[in-house]
Amino acid sequence: MILILDDDKMVSEVECYALMNAGYEVVNVEDEKDLFVHIERKVPQLIILDVNVKDKKGFDILKKIRDNKKTSLTPVMFVSSEDNEFQRVKGLDAGADEFMTKPFGILEFLSRVNALLRRLNNIAKLNASVLTYDKININENSREVFVDGKICPLTYKEYELLKYMITNKGIVLSREKMVENVWGFDFQGESRTVDMHIKSLRCKLGEFGSYIKTVRNVGYKLCS
Repeated sequence: MILILDDDKMVSEVECYALMNAGYEVVNVEDEKDLFVHIERKVPQLIILDVNVKDKKGFDILKKIRDNKKTSLTPVMFVSSEDNEFQRVKGLDAGADEFMTKPFGILEFLSRVNALLRRLNNIAKLNASVLTYDKININENSREVFVDGKICPLTYKEYELLKYMITNKGIVLSREKMVENVWGFDFQGESRTVDMHIKSLRCKLGEFGSYIKTVRNVGYKLCS
């Protein structure tokens, strides 16, 4: 859902019509109160906000959007009839993700909306593909491990073992569970194999290898 709050009804209707034709769900809100009523019902995908709404209250509304836990990360596109660098910089510094000056072409408007949402979706996907524990980072897309910013070469099983432990950080993991989840149900080796891989993993992680704690007679736990 995209929310639009603009004092210029003609502009907001054109924006609404163009976005709906592009396949977006759009709500044209009447005022600040109506905006936050819709936010409480459903967190929007994007908010398009006129800087000059209600005597330039756009900046105040943007601050409330950023202070609201539900919309602190929701992208906001500022639109304004005033074309000056100071206002654009002020808007972006205040937390807007995009700034457009009226009048603007509808094709450029749609292109910027699409680019903004695509960029933010890519960032979300990238963040979702990274597992982190302190200064240990796993990039699941590239299957690379970084320790304190430096790449840490691991074998296939060492990588899977570390990933399993970070996913279950703070939880005591038995050797049997590790074998089951890292090597698979059909693995016929002894649990001693886990100990050998843990020893190698600790060594490769350097000072951060101490985060892998031995739980006597049970298995291991990842904790600082």
